[in-house]
Parts: sequence; structure tokens; C-alpha cells
Amino acid sequence: MKPSSIRKYVPFHRRFSIPLKDRQWPDRVIENAPIWCSVDLRDGNQALAIPMNIEEKLEMFRLLVKIGFKQIEVGFPSASQTEFDFLRRLVEQNEIPDDVQVQILVQAREHLIRRSFEALKGVKRAIVHLYNSTSPLQRKITFSDASKDDIKQIAIKGAQLVRQLADEAEAEGSEITMEYSPESFNDTEIDYAIEICEAVMDQWKPTQERRMILNLPATVEWTTPNVHADQIEYFCRTIKNRDTVFVSLHTHNDRGTGVAATELGLLAGADRVEGTLFGNGERTGNLDIVNVALNMNSHGIETGLDFSDLSSIRAVYERCTRMGVHERHPYGGELVFTAFSGSHQDAIKKGLDRRKKSDEEHPAWEVPYLTIDPEDIGRTYEAIIRINSQSGKGGVAYIMDTEHGLELPKSMHPEVGKVVNDEADRQQKELNADEIREVFEQNFVNLTDPLELGEYELFHQTETPGMVRCMAQVMYQGKSLQIEGTGNGPISAFVNAVDQQGWKHFRLTDYRSHSVGKGSASNSAAYVQLQDEDTGRLTWGCGIDSSIEMAGLKALVSAFNRLKAEG
Repeated sequence: MKPSSIRKYVPFHRRFSIPLKDRQWPDRVIENAPIWCSVDLRDGNQALAIPMNIEEKLEMFRLLVKIGFKQIEVGFPSASQTEFDFLRRLVEQNEIPDDVQVQILVQAREHLIRRSFEALKGVKRAIVHLYNSTSPLQRKITFSDASKDDIKQIAIKGAQLVRQLADEAEAEGSEITMEYSPESFNDTEIDYAIEICEAVMDQWKPTQERRMILNLPATVEWTTPNVHADQIEYFCRTIKNRDTVFVSLHTHNDRGTGVAATELGLLAGADRVEGTLFGNGERTGNLDIVNVALNMNSHGIETGLDFSDLSSIRAVYERCTRMGVHERHPYGGELVFTAFSGSHQDAIKKGLDRRKKSDEEHPAWEVPYLTIDPEDIGRTYEAIIRINSQSGKGGVAYIMDTEHGLELPKSMHPEVGKVVNDEADRQQKELNADEIREVFEQNFVNLTDPLELGEYELFHQTETPGMVRCMAQVMYQGKSLQIEGTGNGPISAFVNAVDQQGWKHFRLTDYRSHSVGKGSASNSAAYVQLQDEDTGRLTWGCGIDSSIEMAGLKALVSAFNRLKAEG
């Protein structure tokens, strides 16, 4: 912003201060999961350009139940006929499991409260969430300079009516839990917020056995998460009869710190969290419950929520909301388990390789750059490492191994990595697994120029046990020749044949081989490293053939041709 623009903004601490000198939340750790409440079908839905229809809301509701939510805010039934009808469908078609409470939101206005209870008729278990705005800004602008007492009376009258109608519903067999929110709690004078909440408590008379919920919304995120934590701790330590209420958090993400504010709020003493899948909601969104829950999982804390198939959850979310999950969104994004950086790729590969070799039954997750095992949320390792011009040797080797079954020798990684990265740089794009394989084959596998191996025969020499003689038909620099040589194996015999032609200016320094795939029809892969006797330069070649013997010879020829090409 321009300096002249900045002057219009007042730091939050100049508006409010929290009288908390001995704060305890910084020394605490999160050890248990809170009570979770999804507000996807209300707060999330009202933020959509095209709100979900009844069928879409039903699909989302079933998803939330499957994930494990026991409290689900299903809508604002007094706001529209669609919202009303959706709740009636849930009730009348027995869509609500016995262990799930549906929650509705309603303003502290008589006709809206009565309409909401009409929608709840016959429900087994429900939460009625009453709210009214309490902040100085709301009192000044929305309620035309209403006094603090005026606003408190709105809350009290609404609470009295909710109590009356809840008693009537319970007489007919429903179980009603009551929840109150001083909207814009985080922008309300803290002692005044407590005063209003206690006034509502006086109407509802919660007990340890039948607690009410006091929801403290950061309706708009105005300040840093530590200030939010101070507000929550002060509230929890000051509110009367603390053991008769569940203190609930409802953060938004205007400053991009909704998750942090929630986690610090839990440290500060909150019992419950409201949020949405992937943070959908007004403006910059609500709290992302997926994020907070998986953060807890990554510290070994059970949450009661099942995100083990996060890709399927994301698919339902995107279909019902018509919203996309950003590629870099924590846990759910397409690229969050992807490493492009060469050093990252190499470290990930080493970490995964070490886990494979571990003899522990449940080894601790210790893989650089990956906070959790992608498989635990239904992702796979296949897309962890992707290749572009910034990628490194480890990443290319990982793709060749996991996608194509080619276990490149470690000392071959730099040479292959450079060739693949140079190609990605030339094309100015990311290379997929098949394109990487194609580059590898073009540059390293079964190369035929200037030397091409044709028919090959091997004869065991009876006069010298262990020695073999080879006869090979080759093309060299466009000429067809038959060459022969002897050695203690197929490769050494062929090297001797090449030497007799005067073509050998190298030393064979390494040889590896392995099968590719399973079964009788599988191929073999071989890798040969040669060193130029004049320059000392090292290069690798690869051979792939159904015969392990021919794979080795083709690898030798490929390495020979690479030396010639680079010379």
C-alpha cells in the first residue's frame, strides 16, 4: 500500500487489550483431538456462487458421516425453502445416524427461531445454534449505535425462546443441545463477550451432565494467532461454571492464519472446533478441518476422522461445491507430495529406501521433506517425484525404479539425471514418467551407432576350462564385419574381440544386471560402465533383452557408443 493508505488502519492492540499476564497456552502441547463440527453444509454452502441443491447437500452429508463427524451443521433452515426442505428430508428419510447430531444456525429473532424448530420436528438429536452480533463495529453500523444492554437483551430474548421451544421438542422425544455464538467474538470487548455469554447461560442453565456450547467465532480474522489464543484462554479462565460448557472455536482465514489460530486456541483451553473440508467459506474461507486433523495425525494423535482416502473425499467436495482444491493446498493438493528440486528428490528417495530396509514392524516415519506417509491418506508414491529442469539425479532414478522397474546403479544416477534434466530444460516443461523412459532409452539403451551387435555365438573351450570364445556379427561405421575373441565370460570375450579390431580404448569398470518384471516373459536389464583410457572419462550404457547374456553385451555396446559420441 501507499503510505497515505496505511494511515487508515489501526493496530488491533490499540482497540482491545487482553488482561492476561500469566498466559499458560505457550507451554502446553496438543495431546487430544477436540470435538469436531463440520459447517460445510451451512457456512461453506452460503459462500458458494451456486449453493448446493438438496441432492448435492445429501451427498456431502453422507460423506461427512462417513468421514466420522458426529456434529454436522446442516444449514440455516429459516433462510430459504431449500434449506428447510433439506433438513426435513434428513429427518423424514432417517438419514441421520443415531450417534450424529445435526446442527442448525439461527439468528436471535423470534420468527426465525420458530421456523427453525418447525424444521427440526421429529429429529432425534440436534444442536440449535443461536447467535447475534456483539462487536462495537456491528453495534455501531449494523444496529445503528445500539447500546451494549440492547445487544444483550437480543441474546437473552432469543435464548428464552430457544429454551421454551427446546423443552417442547424434548417433550416430544427430541434431544436438543443449545449453542450460543457472540458473533465477531474476537472483535468484541472480552469482558462484554463474557457478560453476554453468562446472560445466555442464565437462561439455559447448563449442567455438567447437559452442557451447552459457547462458540467463539473469529468471524473476521483481525489479528495474529497469539492474540486469539489470549482471548480464548482468558475466556476459559473467566467464564463462570466452566465445567458446564464446551468452549468452541470457529476461525476464519482473512489473514491466512486460521489453522494456526485454531491450534493455539486449543492450547488455550478450547474443547471443540467448527470448520469445513479444505477451508471452504466466506471470503478467504473457514478453518480447514482436514489440515488441523491431519496435523494431529502427524503427531500421533487419533482424531476420530477418517481421511485415509483423501482423493475420493476431494472428488466429492469438488463435485458438490464446484470449487477446486489448490495444487499446493496442505495434504489435499495435487502437488503437495511432489518434489521438483533435485536435492529434495534425492533425500526423499534415500528416506524411502531406508524404510524398505528397516526390520522394525512399525518404523517411525522419518523421510525428509514429507511430514506424513502419502499412502496413509490414499495417495501413492508414484507422483512424489516429478521431473523438470530443476530436478536432480535421485528423482530421475526414483522414477525409473518405481515406474519402470529399472534399478540404475548409484554411480549412473548423475549421468542419467543430467541427460533427462537437459531435455526437460530444452523442452521447457515437466517430463512425465513415460517421457523420462523415452529419453533414457534414446540415450542409454541398446544403442547401435557406430557399433551394432548382430548375431552372437559363444563356444566353451575344452582346452582351457572357464574360457569361452565368441563369434559376433557386427556393423561398425556402416561396415558389416565378423569379429571373434576369447575371455572368461561373454562380455570379456566380446571386449577381446573389439580389442583385436583396434577399437578398444577403454577399460570396463563396472557391470550390474537384474530382471525387469516377473515371470518367464520378463526382460533383463544390464548396466556397463566404461572408462576412456585417454581422458579418464566414465560413461554408462544399458542393455535390455529377454536374455541376461545379450542384455549385458548390449549394455557394453551402448556404453562403447556413448564414449565414441562424447569423444
